[in-house]
Amino acid sequence: MTMKQFLNDLKRHLLTGVSYMIPLVIAGAMLMAVARIGANFYNITDIWDASHAESTNSLIRLFHSLDGFGGLALGLMLPVISGFIAYSVADKLGIAPGLIGGMLAKNLNAGFLGALAAGLIAGYSCYLIKKYVKVPKVASSLVPVFLVPVFGTLITVLMINYVVGIPFANLNTGLENWLTSLSGGNLIFMAAIVGAMVGFDLGGPVNKAAVTTAMALLASGIYAPNTAAQIAIIVPPIGLGLATIIAKSKYNSSLREAGKSSLIMGLVGISEGAIPFAVESPLKVIPINVIGCALAASIGVGFGAVNEAPISGFYGWFAVQNWPIYLLAIAVGAGFITAATIFLRKDGAVEEEEEFYMDDEEDFVNA
Repeated sequence: MTMKQFLNDLKRHLLTGVSYMIPLVIAGAMLMAVARIGANFYNITDIWDASHAESTNSLIRLFHSLDGFGGLALGLMLPVISGFIAYSVADKLGIAPGLIGGMLAKNLNAGFLGALAAGLIAGYSCYLIKKYVKVPKVASSLVPVFLVPVFGTLITVLMINYVVGIPFANLNTGLENWLTSLSGGNLIFMAAIVGAMVGFDLGGPVNKAAVTTAMALLASGIYAPNTAAQIAIIVPPIGLGLATIIAKSKYNSSLREAGKSSLIMGLVGISEGAIPFAVESPLKVIPINVIGCALAASIGVGFGAVNEAPISGFYGWFAVQNWPIYLLAIAVGAGFITAATIFLRKDGAVEEEEEFYMDDEEDFVNA
């Protein structure tokens, strides 16, 4: 197999994971959007907080539950994308190890990059076991029901837990310490660093290191890191969602639907809406997200916007000090991501991807 063939196969496996993950993103996003927009009419900006489950208002309790249901759907994203990447590599035999590896990556806070690694490790482990492990003919039935799922899972969880998970955990701790040390220095530089970290892995360990540290600093009256983080959280999903609307011809139907969901998720403050696009084309989308988020955060902090609350959704924008600058920063960052994505995305790729999705669906039906 040539390197080009391998890379094409790798893209196909990632696209399979994306195609099965997108319905979860859309379902979860819509439930959370309904909940958060509805709660905003009651001046509630933290409808996810457990205290609202005991509210005397039945609608508030309903919105709280809906937000939780949406979160449950989004929580399945990483196991599902991992499971179906493995499915693409090793067919049905890879699903169980892939799901388990994706769940472990989620629990280890390894983010979507960890889930991608889990899916590929699970898939290729199962494929190699099936291809090279030989057993007597009388015991051949043990291969698909015992050997592949058990040893495929064992290899996957060991690799994720001891090879992938530990570096991510160490990176997370180191970034938290580093970010805390930056908070008293050059605010624009600090904002750019925070923005870049938030945009890098969209809810993964690098993102969470920045957001968690920024929110923790609020207690000390340090608002600039939080302002940078809350701006950056929403810039990628809004920018990528707009790209699918402006340049529809460059996206297949699945990604166009994901774009609508991404736009909604961005408006309500959920960065994970951009994950399908980062998975589908990581070498282009991730750098664009990083630059766009760093640009937006620098503008917001540099020109004096101050967000004193850990709220990134639209319902908190006008409570920000110097909110016109805050909105300008969001617009500039999202606009950069939209323009850069459209410019770098190849024409004609859509037809190939749509053909892939149709083939994939036929294989799933016939399986």
